[in-house]
Amino acid sequence: MTPLSPKPLAGLKVIDFTRVFAGPYCTMLLADLGADVVKVEIPGEGDPLRRQGPPFHHGMGITYLAANRNKRSLTLDMSQAEGKKVASSLCKKADVIVENFRPDVMGRLGIGYEAISAHNPKVIYASISGMGATGPDMNLGAFDLTIQAIGGYMSITGERHGEPIKLGTSAFDIVAGMNCYSGILAAYIQLLQSGNGQKVETSLLEGEVAFLANAGLEFLLTRNNPVKWGSEHAQQVPYKAFETADGHAVIGAAYQNIWEAFMGVLGRADLISDLRFSNLEGRITNRDELYSLIDPEVRKHRTADLLERLSAAKVPCSPVNNIDQVFAMPQVQHRGMQTAVSHPSYGTLAQIGPSTKFSAFDVSEGWTAPPLLGEHSAEVLREWLDLPSSDIDVLIEHRVI
Repeated sequence: MTPLSPKPLAGLKVIDFTRVFAGPYCTMLLADLGADVVKVEIPGEGDPLRRQGPPFHHGMGITYLAANRNKRSLTLDMSQAEGKKVASSLCKKADVIVENFRPDVMGRLGIGYEAISAHNPKVIYASISGMGATGPDMNLGAFDLTIQAIGGYMSITGERHGEPIKLGTSAFDIVAGMNCYSGILAAYIQLLQSGNGQKVETSLLEGEVAFLANAGLEFLLTRNNPVKWGSEHAQQVPYKAFETADGHAVIGAAYQNIWEAFMGVLGRADLISDLRFSNLEGRITNRDELYSLIDPEVRKHRTADLLERLSAAKVPCSPVNNIDQVFAMPQVQHRGMQTAVSHPSYGTLAQIGPSTKFSAFDVSEGWTAPPLLGEHSAEVLREWLDLPSSDIDVLIEHRVI
């Protein structure tokens, strides 16, 4: 068996000035690949997600635990001159800087891109904002909820004639974090090719607008606003979550061969030749009539029995699982989507596994728990800045760290 390689970002120094969800999610993905991520936090307070709840796990906010594994925590009071000096020194040593403050904050602290890149031209400096780094709304703050509203997703999410609905997680925090992560990796590849660092910018708004994908392009090409379809699809029928005798099942049977197989399972072969439904265009045009006929047929069946028959007929289908059922799935377990780390205070701490696997290295090998507040302050300053213990003691005495 070929020995596994080191993780690809091993040795990469990342200074993480982010908090809440988008930025920490980005830097967690970097840390998963082996980067040395130092999370800078306010002394005595830390990332607000540490206190967000309930639910809590041993007094810690669960969202914090979901976005901060494999990092080290350094507390640093950047309102003090000594704190600003330490922050600047760390940035000059960093390979990657990630921040999600309002646009003017890093500059006022003396650690904006221009100031740092003048001393550290190879630095990759990544910024995540709510609305974008420039433009008339650049200074507006944003939460995932407000972004889902202003960026259009709530206008296309929910039942057909129902109220606007947000997605079930802070989806565009995560999208922004993933976009920043991929941008940093692209900049790192270019650094290896050219020797030059650069600034990377993304935002929750830009991530959401890009994520509109075909719905956004539909508007740009037709100038018609897409509407909410619930679990249905604008261009595929039948395709939705159906009510069964004991729950719900998702069935996607729009394409002709699958449609015919679906009707065979339901015992409604007569609908195949019905001119209203004989092709996809007709089924889309007459969707309400079609659903009024097949919804009662589906409700006659128990979910498990129906899914077994549909699967045998090669009709795409699935149960509508709750989260408990997701993590109980043999496939999810087989693919390592539930793992654990050892926490110094909590013992074994569950974590969601990596979504991407690699043949050359094990992504989850050596994972560490989300850090306690300031857990690694002295350690980081010794390693990154070669500070002697006496200097570190002064910083502690002055409450800088």
